Amino acid sequence: MRSISGNYEIAQEIYMEQGIDTKLALEIMHQTPISVHCWQLDDLTGFENYDSVLSGGIQATGDFPGKPKNVDEYVADLNEAISYIPGEMKLALHSIYPVTNEKVERNTLEPKHFSFWVDYARDKKIGLDFNPTYFAHPMAGSGFTLSSEDRYVRQFWIEHGIACRKIGEYFGMKLENKCITNHWIADGSKDHRVDKLSPRERLSEALDMIFSSPVDPRYNLDAVESKLFGLGLESYTVGAHEFYTNYSMKKGNCIICLDAGHFHPTEVISDKLSSYLCFGQEIMLHMSRSVRWDSDHVVMLDDETKAIMQEIVRCNAIDKVHIGTDYFDASINRVAAMAIGARNVKKALLYALLQPTSRLAKAEAEGNLTLRLALLEEAKTLPFGLVWDMFCEREGVPGSEWIKKIAR
Repeated sequence: MRSISGNYEIAQEIYMEQGIDTKLALEIMHQTPISVHCWQLDDLTGFENYDSVLSGGIQATGDFPGKPKNVDEYVADLNEAISYIPGEMKLALHSIYPVTNEKVERNTLEPKHFSFWVDYARDKKIGLDFNPTYFAHPMAGSGFTLSSEDRYVRQFWIEHGIACRKIGEYFGMKLENKCITNHWIADGSKDHRVDKLSPRERLSEALDMIFSSPVDPRYNLDAVESKLFGLGLESYTVGAHEFYTNYSMKKGNCIICLDAGHFHPTEVISDKLSSYLCFGQEIMLHMSRSVRWDSDHVVMLDDETKAIMQEIVRCNAIDKVHIGTDYFDASINRVAAMAIGARNVKKALLYALLQPTSRLAKAEAEGNLTLRLALLEEAKTLPFGLVWDMFCEREGVPGSEWIKKIAR
């Protein structure tokens, strides 16, 4: 039986015949982090010191046993999941995950409430990203937060956004790894709305106030995330894709976040990337999988996941696109789900790096569409899995044998 290294040598030779450098691909994989979301492990329950119910169209379905009941159990599950994810990574936190003995309102959160996570990240040699939590709170009960007509409500959430950016800056400074603070709101209406403009004007003004609060851009980068619709806001979403695209390009104080599940079922975000990259924009990605709607299923190694990563590689944009995950499934083992999705994102990136991109581009430029199609199809049967096994071994993470471990 051949060893992993023996299998890799065979694969390396086959890829070399196609003009593909597997060594370079492995180096890029080692250096490229993905930001893995924390909320898969506990159905976005968090550690706030009061009960809250998910809102804003967010719903974790399923009742698989083993959901962590406290911080210690949560961290044990997180350690297990991380042990199966090869290469560089960041942990994306929501603001409802402070580790503190005091009850803290969201608009008064401070870096000290998240010092636990800085110590954790430093120990694991990973970075941190952050997400304000503009939902699952009494002050979000009307369905509107940053776009609310109520000035008191709006101010509360503005203060929350400002506080979260300070925490993001703290993460970046302490870990010397820039934090992306991603802003997503669930504001909208279940039924048709007559005045669609005023809420968007209020949202624009509120974002201006949040982003005008000074933080060091070396340590914090803001992103804004759109959505097509959600439960309870089927007819009108304030933070639509067009709104945030225009806001991010006009203001220049944030980047766009594209979530794979936040668009019409006939849309794919792989087709959208080059439109932003054409103008030199950075992009935050939330890798998810929708089934008929924004259902946040665990990422698979499917056609769209591979297409997204291929577009990043073909646009030479690995340094421009920040890759993260965003899904939660409570119908299966939560630890396994976290690892499966993250591994599939990394597999898709490696698959993209092992495509004959330069040959494809040359054939296309020469108008040889026959050769382009032939190369695309032949690349599908190249021994990608053997290179993936080598990547896992080099990163000290189990390859296919991880299934035996997670089964326990």
